[in-house]
Amino acid sequence: MNCLEFRREKLADPRRLSSEARSHADGCPTCAAFGREVDESEQALERALQTPVPEGLAERIIFQSRRPRRAWRAWALAAGLLVALAVGFVLGTSRQPANADVYARLAIEHVAMEPESLTSVIGADAQAFQAAVQTFGGDVRELPGKIRYIRLCPVEDGYGWHVVFETPQGLATLILVPGKRLPRLETASAGGWNALARPVRGGYYAIITKSRDATSEFERMLRDCIVWNA
Repeated sequence: MNCLEFRREKLADPRRLSSEARSHADGCPTCAAFGREVDESEQALERALQTPVPEGLAERIIFQSRRPRRAWRAWALAAGLLVALAVGFVLGTSRQPANADVYARLAIEHVAMEPESLTSVIGADAQAFQAAVQTFGGDVRELPGKIRYIRLCPVEDGYGWHVVFETPQGLATLILVPGKRLPRLETASAGGWNALARPVRGGYYAIITKSRDATSEFERMLRDCIVWNA
């Protein structure tokens, strides 16, 4: 079992893990920490649901100021985001054949499972990005945007580069996956995300943005900035 498979199983049913998943967590500190975070979130949600509602609360909410208290607003926003993401992703992918554009959909799932990549600035190193592209047989002429996040992440049966750029169209995620050759271009949309996966020498890359137009525009910039050798 790899890290991505562990995360899927943990998120699908946090309280019931297979022996393979437990064994993987015992030997992987990153996944063990991820499992603890999921358990803590489950426990916090359970405590919130068990909290008794004070008598007369509904009437007070109705008649209070139209500006909600910050704590309630933050809680509602977080809960709504999680529900929308989960429902949107499941509904969006379940309507497609099991073998249709699977790697583009996996790219969306990867971004959905790592929301911190869109809110953090980590390892924004242009030289690291250039070195990663060179391993795929590519040559970086210029950057397609400002790098704000780059790290090596578990993907499929190994590891790949997860890079986030600031662009005029907003944030764009680029995932470089080595050793896997796609037979064709793939596209997918789910959970408010759009993705494109394209084969290149040494593997494939996936682009994930919030819209089809933004994905197409970022790929145009990427192909202008990087020469992918045949």
